[in-house]
Amino acid sequence: MKVIEQFLSDAAGWVWGPWMLVLLFGTHMFLTIRLRLIQRYTLKAIRLSFQRKREGAGEISQFGALMTALAATVGTGNLVGVATAVGFGGPGAVLWMWLTGVFGISTKYAEAVLAVKYRVVRPDGQVAGGPMCALERGLGLKWLGVIFAALTAIAAFGIGNMVQANSISSMLNESVNLRPWVSGLCLSALTAFVILGGVRWIARVCELLVPFMALFYVFGCLVLLIMHYSTLDDTIALILRTAFTGQAAAGGFLGAGMKEAIRYGMARGLFSNESGLGSAPIVAAAAQTKNPVRQALVSSSGTFWDTVVICLMTGLVVVNSGKWEEGLKGAELTYAAFSAFKGVGPAILSVGLLTFVFSTILGWSYYGEKACEYLFGTYSVLPYRILWVSAIMVGSVSKLQAVWDFADIANALMAVPNLISLLLLSGVVVAETRKYLWEGDLNQDAGEPRAYPSAQAFPVASAEHE
Repeated sequence: MKVIEQFLSDAAGWVWGPWMLVLLFGTHMFLTIRLRLIQRYTLKAIRLSFQRKREGAGEISQFGALMTALAATVGTGNLVGVATAVGFGGPGAVLWMWLTGVFGISTKYAEAVLAVKYRVVRPDGQVAGGPMCALERGLGLKWLGVIFAALTAIAAFGIGNMVQANSISSMLNESVNLRPWVSGLCLSALTAFVILGGVRWIARVCELLVPFMALFYVFGCLVLLIMHYSTLDDTIALILRTAFTGQAAAGGFLGAGMKEAIRYGMARGLFSNESGLGSAPIVAAAAQTKNPVRQALVSSSGTFWDTVVICLMTGLVVVNSGKWEEGLKGAELTYAAFSAFKGVGPAILSVGLLTFVFSTILGWSYYGEKACEYLFGTYSVLPYRILWVSAIMVGSVSKLQAVWDFADIANALMAVPNLISLLLLSGVVVAETRKYLWEGDLNQDAGEPRAYPSAQAFPVASAEHE
């Protein structure tokens, strides 16, 4: 078992190595340039995201789709991942993490454009889509869509389920001495109650939960920073300076060069906001929207909230606490940083982790379910949901470093077919943007999604149906 764990750990380090960072961040930069700095429409995107009226074909509102995507994105990566970046890369990693969010907005936008444009209507009236549809309908590469769906279904159980459940059960065990099997049982029951109702129930819960948890956490972080405002200027200056020079050793901190700051900051940022991984477009395809560009703008605002705001708040709290100088890493550094703010800090961390983890489990359940449905049809949905709920219990009572590493591998490999579709179909994204945003009317209705003319369970049109 130790040999397997070491192999998975090495493999995870390789797939999330420099080549993946260059591929992801390079795609962010390429799409930012080709889409003429689409980030300039972020305020418009935020305004659109709060509209809940039915605008077109789909199952859930644009706001519901955004909240479901944010539910899956905002998780332990925003808490533990940020501390990991600071612990290994120094304070400067916070800036590089923030930059991945800024440039990642363009990739999240492009993903959603393709998801809505190539989505399809099943015989039962439900809408389905995502990178697998873009690969099959846009490029004629169904085999690559199958690979993406398989990796998504596998990765969901790790990064979106068992790892999250283990985080929450471990925290409750340490903080209030609640046994892992008890927290696992409660979390399983709550998850089952929500996901058995399908995407509409998931979206409704996320519409209530995500705004609360995000506002509570950001407000809490602001309170902590205000409590220690006297050192905030120095904290920001330290982050900016060490992002380009590295950080010398201090206390128990071993020191980190500029290379480490870039590597860990970008890796954790990309991992947190999931821009380019291809997960968020799956729920974007279910949105009730007039045209692909409207939903794409809404979806792109998710990266802004996740990384540009929430990860930045965590990074400022962690660096401002000074605990990173003691050589702490990951969860230990997160806990120590928030505990440095007596009374208030631990409460903010506990509520944040509880809500972040539960929302991530809900969001990723939908991603994995749609991927499984693409592979095996609608009859696989109920068994998948039962297996999903069962895996929560397993994750709550088990030590899962091997699962985490395996999920890291599958998560990274998901990005490869998705990035292929983004790069090869970037012309389609530009054309749609020109049609509805640059030269056309953003309120123009693109019409109903293409209906699939057979009884196939997951209706992805093949070439003869185009």
